[in-house]
Amino acid sequence: MKAQVNEIKISYEGGIKSKDWVQVSSSAQAAEVLFQNWDKRTMELQESFKILLLNNSNKVKGICQISQGGIAGTLVDMRILFATVLKSLSVGLILAHNHPSGKLEPSKADIKLTSKIKKAASIFDIRLLDHLIFAPDGDYYSFSDNGIL
Repeated sequence: MKAQVNEIKISYEGGIKSKDWVQVSSSAQAAEVLFQNWDKRTMELQESFKILLLNNSNKVKGICQISQGGIAGTLVDMRILFATVLKSLSVGLILAHNHPSGKLEPSKADIKLTSKIKKAASIFDIRLLDHLIFAPDGDYYSFSDNGIL
């Protein structure tokens, strides 16, 4: 008897052709794309962690929410993050999360997580371009612009 197993797929929703994907070349452009696609109703309530997936030309393949947490934090499972990056065949990555408090400075945990993701990404030849922290009003902090990436 043939064993039955589930098929695992990755999909893109929205049907946007690759020629029409937005290209990002600065933290401001990445922040604009991410903030436009964030649920503003929850930004002051709970922390979320998202990734911006990029092709070799820094065109946005998509955005994926990796986790949603509580008021003061969210857990990021590295396996889920990299499963998404690898299955989408992305070569560039921008991390993003929000601070419901509005405080933009990265915590020690934020810096440690970013370093851990950067190290893992380098094994797969994936470029970690930035990590953005958003306040509910749309203001942001860029790890890259502040020289801590």
